[in-house]
Amino acid sequence: MKKIVLAATAAVAFAAPALAADLPQRMPAAAPAVVMPYIYDWTGFYIGGNGGYGSNRACWGSFGGGLVPEGCNSKSGGMLGGQGGYRAQFGQFVVGVEAEGDWANLRASLPSIFVPGGIDSAKVTSVGLFTGQVGYAANAALFYLKGGAALANNNFLVQNAAGMGLYYATSHKLGATVGVGFEYGFTPNWSAGIEYDHLMMGNANNSFSVPAGAAAVANTISQNIDMVTIRVNYKFGGPVVARY
Repeated sequence: MKKIVLAATAAVAFAAPALAADLPQRMPAAAPAVVMPYIYDWTGFYIGGNGGYGSNRACWGSFGGGLVPEGCNSKSGGMLGGQGGYRAQFGQFVVGVEAEGDWANLRASLPSIFVPGGIDSAKVTSVGLFTGQVGYAANAALFYLKGGAALANNNFLVQNAAGMGLYYATSHKLGATVGVGFEYGFTPNWSAGIEYDHLMMGNANNSFSVPAGAAAVANTISQNIDMVTIRVNYKFGGPVVARY
């Protein structure tokens, strides 16, 4: 009996490797999928809209030699418009050009010295910016500086004490602008941001129209405008780009 048990044990031990070889082999675990990091691509044409507030400061000179200057006035108001341009990204640096136009309602007044009891009024009706941009991109976040030319359209009016307009002039002033902004791409094509611009419109000699039979008058008015706007842009072009 003992010999039979030993013989059976030996047979099982001899057959075990062969039986194991015939069993289906366990497949190795799949390697985890490689997730490639992505960066936002700022290259492309874009168009968008903006809205915010602006402040206009106008300083009036005198209406004749030897007269006292009229003084300065400042007023803030709403602005609404749009912008469009093109950007190109090189590594983390972004350069671009942009044109922007905004309707404005920035009207201010001050007591007139030239017309006792009267009022001098200055109103900005629209603003245009034509600028270049230099920026630094941290993935979908863009910080940028801008600078270029600015155009401001103004109405100037001098009223008497009864509120009647006596002298009127329109002005299309060309100056310079500098600004800074931040923009964030929340989808491959949509971005939103905030921007500040300072417009330096310099001095302009304005010829005022007057009632029939009276001589025209002139006044040199200096002007600076500050703008803070919220912007939304749509960029045409491809999606985000993989970084290998």
